Amino acid sequence: MTANAEELELKDRLSLIESMIAEGRRTTESWGWTFVLWGVAYYIAIAWSAWGIYRSLAWPVTMVAASALTGVFASRQKHSHPETKLGRAMSSIWTAMGISMFIVLMCLAISGRFNLNIFVAIIGAMLGMANATSSLILKWKMQFACAVVWWAVAVVACFASEAETGIAFLAAIFFCQIVFGIYAMMCESRRRRQGATHA
Repeated sequence: MTANAEELELKDRLSLIESMIAEGRRTTESWGWTFVLWGVAYYIAIAWSAWGIYRSLAWPVTMVAASALTGVFASRQKHSHPETKLGRAMSSIWTAMGISMFIVLMCLAISGRFNLNIFVAIIGAMLGMANATSSLILKWKMQFACAVVWWAVAVVACFASEAETGIAFLAAIFFCQIVFGIYAMMCESRRRRQGATHA
């Protein structure tokens, strides 16, 4: 094989990798609504567990309801968007994180060893890991910023008071779930508008 042919093959491979990363980011943008949904679900669970009736049911019921809504909307979305290998990989990361978080937090609640600092440390570390993994694969700095915020909240939860931990958690939910989700939805909307004008 000549040097020119090798160089051309290398350029083709790099182009393929770049297009896969771009497709992965587009797929993640199309799932921005899940970040918002889960951010709102966290706020509902927090409010219910603080001020509602049957407070012990707040987190399990809210998380199961959010999971069910995610499943319903995701099944509809999968019919309108073809699935890619990178999309399946991203989905697998988030699904595994969600199952892990649900198991650990449910067991802590049932065992009676649950407290806010441990809860926030676990959530912060797991969401940091999932956001970081996605951002590193997709080369998306904004999502990596979310990972850093979640990791910072996990550290705060290990050293701060319960009140400070609660404030840090509420702020992280707002910025890393709701604001990031809206940002992703806006990116998707902008991309669709640009695609419509080019068509």
